[in-house]
Amino acid sequence: MTRGRVLIIAGSDSSGGAGIQADIKAVTCLQGFAMTAITALTAQNTTGVFGVQGTEPDFVAEQARLSASDIGVDAVKTGMLHSVAIIEVVAGLLGSDFADVPAVIDPVMVAQSGASLLQPDAVSALKSVLLPQAALLTPNLPEAAVLLGREISDTGQMRRAAEEIGALGPKAVLLKGGHGREETVTDVLWTRRSGAVVFSDRRLGAANTHGTGCTLASAIATGLAQGLTMRDAVSRARAYVRAAIRNAPGFGAGNGPLAHGHTVCDFPAGKG
Repeated sequence: MTRGRVLIIAGSDSSGGAGIQADIKAVTCLQGFAMTAITALTAQNTTGVFGVQGTEPDFVAEQARLSASDIGVDAVKTGMLHSVAIIEVVAGLLGSDFADVPAVIDPVMVAQSGASLLQPDAVSALKSVLLPQAALLTPNLPEAAVLLGREISDTGQMRRAAEEIGALGPKAVLLKGGHGREETVTDVLWTRRSGAVVFSDRRLGAANTHGTGCTLASAIATGLAQGLTMRDAVSRARAYVRAAIRNAPGFGAGNGPLAHGHTVCDFPAGKG
């Protein structure tokens, strides 16, 4: 069994439901090994984000390089990058130190509470220098709308949008439909080699979905680090996230966290 060493470059969620904390839980529960380079600290809970403190870009790079030089890296996952300077540093790392391992890039822009997690001038840097480094980009519908400059409302549009986002540089795109309102949740996986594959499931009637994007991207990165194919890594990660939503503990007064550890024994690592 391949263990799967995942370096996570992302922000911290003080309430434990999203960000670095969710990433570590997901990687660990799927039998990978998580390392972190923290890009920002947030003060938040299930009701919202109340403060953000960015990390010095050079220190982000130092965290990443020291872990990698000692332990090694099989996949990289990025989340909240906060600023142009950090995006540029991370893009440099992905193009040099980690050029030989897959990078799953979650283009975190806005928290579910509506708080901005990416500085306004950073979107163009995200598109120009970071997206071309992605083995997989995992935008939700609002993030895809920012990247393309238009709203996306149905599965046909999602297929076209995923391909158009792919033209910005990533090798593969998983366009997530969780923000839609239909009874069926549709995600579209587009790859340069195979085109579009559609994943559909009945929407879960759950109020606690804090950290789903972070969790999904980290679960996919774990699968890739363990040697799964892209499609198998996405399929396993989606099943894991749905189980974690279904069994959410109901903590907090707002959008609560997932049950990251509930299904730890049900999703073994292995080759796809």
